[in-house]
Amino acid sequence: MQTTERTTDESGTGRRPVLRFGLQIARFDYPGVGPHQVFDRVTDIARTAEEAGFDSIWAQDHFYQAPVPGIGWQADEPVLEPYTMLAALAARTSRVRLGTTVTGVTYRNPALLAKTVSTLDVISGGRAVLGIGAAWHEEEHTGYGYDYPSDAERLSRLEEALRICRPMFRDERPVFTGEYYRVDGAVNSPPPLAPGGPPILVGGSGEKRTLRLVARYADACNLFGDLDTVRHKLKVLDGHCETENRDPAEITRTKMSCLLINESDAEARRRYDEMGAAMGDWAPMLGGMAMAGSPDRIAEQVAEYFEAGLDGLVFYLPDTHDLDTVRMAGETLVKHFGGL
Repeated sequence: MQTTERTTDESGTGRRPVLRFGLQIARFDYPGVGPHQVFDRVTDIARTAEEAGFDSIWAQDHFYQAPVPGIGWQADEPVLEPYTMLAALAARTSRVRLGTTVTGVTYRNPALLAKTVSTLDVISGGRAVLGIGAAWHEEEHTGYGYDYPSDAERLSRLEEALRICRPMFRDERPVFTGEYYRVDGAVNSPPPLAPGGPPILVGGSGEKRTLRLVARYADACNLFGDLDTVRHKLKVLDGHCETENRDPAEITRTKMSCLLINESDAEARRRYDEMGAAMGDWAPMLGGMAMAGSPDRIAEQVAEYFEAGLDGLVFYLPDTHDLDTVRMAGETLVKHFGGL
């Protein structure tokens, strides 16, 4: 399925988005699950999500657990390398797309990244997505011996990477010399299965450069923030599309969100309040990153984001290890909004 494929959908826009509802698998410290059983539980989560109607599974591109202030996550918590995990999941799933939210551009040579994602696409039967961004986890860079350049340099690296990955996905042999990366007729064989290669999702909400890169190169974006923030960012993206002479309808617009779902609305709200209290001074960010409530209440909140202009959402569930919660989330979303 190509990101610019024009088909009739329920929204009436005449296009079919890259994704509707994704599930991010981000934690691996499952209660009662030892190291030798971790991937078995990951497989169970992915298969349950697929059966429940999620259309994509996402890994974080981190080697340390990504910190959320006040939640108590530690760098030495277990983390699986994302592309190894996704390749294994490709053999154990049949329908869901597979990608990272998002590959840190500083961690991999872009040509190697294009090769890796192309291989994932071949293994999965054409289900890979390249999620990519400018990276941000400075402690992780230091620990693994990667340089952590300035914001400006990381964004420049991101643009150069996009200029390399796209033609390699198209089975071209790009010759490119940038300030940070170069390729000289890079061969990518076998190429990805779908013409044009896997969709490219650029993560981040920076208005001056990141969203401009989305307009120039990407098939999808992944934003952060509450309703007002999302509306504003989408207007900024539309402006960049106009400047770049790009049809904004070609870009699938998504957002990351934490999902606290429970049959009891009161229990879901209790978990939300508990999380906010643990975050301390960082609690205000919770309103822009989390949805909480019963299935019907979650559907109302999701609908608000669709009305604001989004095409899809990628969810992190704090209770991802609980398969009943994963199933409830997927079935709720499909019941109210359908799938791809």
